[in-house]
Amino acid sequence: MEGLVYLLCAATAVICAVLLLRGYARNRVRLLLWCGLCFAALALENVILFADLVVFPEIDLRPVRDGAALTAVILLVYGLVWEAD
Repeated sequence: MEGLVYLLCAATAVICAVLLLRGYARNRVRLLLWCGLCFAALALENVILFADLVVFPEIDLRPVRDGAALTAVILLVYGLVWEAD
């Protein structure tokens, strides 16, 4: 059951990323690009979380997970600071 929650969170993040990137493709608003990339990185982080806790519980993937989450936050902060009008 726990693994299902992680996969649903990843699916939700993927859907958000797709919608944001599709909006960027239509309107060329760069903030949508950075938000879409952030959600893509968050989806990756959730997939790694699933792999870490469900698939490979004996291997510690926390540094990889934290790297993906940090990448997501950096992308969002960059978009908010340098691309906002």
